[in-house]
Amino acid sequence: MRWLRAAGEPTRLRLLALCAEAALSVSDLAQVLRQSEPRVSRHLKLLCESGLLERLRQGQWVHYRMSSAPEEASFVRGLLAQLDRRDPLLLRDASSARAATGADAAARGFGADSRLGRALAEFVAGSPRQVFDSALLVGVTHPELLAWAARAARRCTVVAPSRRAAQGARACAERRGFSCRVLHVPGGGVGRNAELARAGAHFDALLLDHPCASGETLVPLLEEARALIEPAGALWLFEPYDALDVSRDRVVEHPLARLRRLFEAAGLRCERLSPIEADGAHVLAAVARPIAAGPALTASAEGAVR
Repeated sequence: MRWLRAAGEPTRLRLLALCAEAALSVSDLAQVLRQSEPRVSRHLKLLCESGLLERLRQGQWVHYRMSSAPEEASFVRGLLAQLDRRDPLLLRDASSARAATGADAAARGFGADSRLGRALAEFVAGSPRQVFDSALLVGVTHPELLAWAARAARRCTVVAPSRRAAQGARACAERRGFSCRVLHVPGGGVGRNAELARAGAHFDALLLDHPCASGETLVPLLEEARALIEPAGALWLFEPYDALDVSRDRVVEHPLARLRRLFEAAGLRCERLSPIEADGAHVLAAVARPIAAGPALTASAEGAVR
């Protein structure tokens, strides 16, 4: 009964689902849930007191994860098995948590390059144009994308969703000799940020690396991004496949078709779309341009979209 009382509240249930997948800090969880840190801390305290979560100190940070006690862990897994993991809110939480854990990797110095990161960088490098005046990278999950942006553009700006991610990105750039400006924008948003506007109102290359938004909630983020792209510029998006693999109004919509529709809703034309699998992850990589930038795709060009 104690466990049910602790878990029987929507926010605490979401916390259990998140901490069952990865160890996360209070700031990470507050960012994912879009709630204040004091409020999230109170929920975490109740879950720890009930034994369903446990605290884990990692350096100067305290992380929370599912209890390692067999009975408590079994209860949590059984409870979470009853949830609909295709629920839009849970999908958004999972996508945001992936961005937060990616930020942790950045804060630790980005770690070693990965097969997935190299594959994403190769996708971007497939663009006919390889020299840009200004590039904006939103998200710091993959250092390979930071390296591409810093090398391909005369001016490079990076948006990090947390202070730790920003520190990690700056350290990585300094270590590798990249020249770029790193901004901390809570939540990883790109619109209405004064410092971002001062860094350069428009960019001809914009990369969204595992954005915190997912599914239908991508449209506002894509609209914000479109407003920052030069008329002849391009936007690259790297989105987890499972964030798009959901039903819409009881109609099954293929993730590739869904992503094209979301681009169109945001005023963007998808020019290239490719599933990429590496390191156990399945990502949809896409490049799009503002619809006003040129004529619609011809039949031959459409056939080239993968």
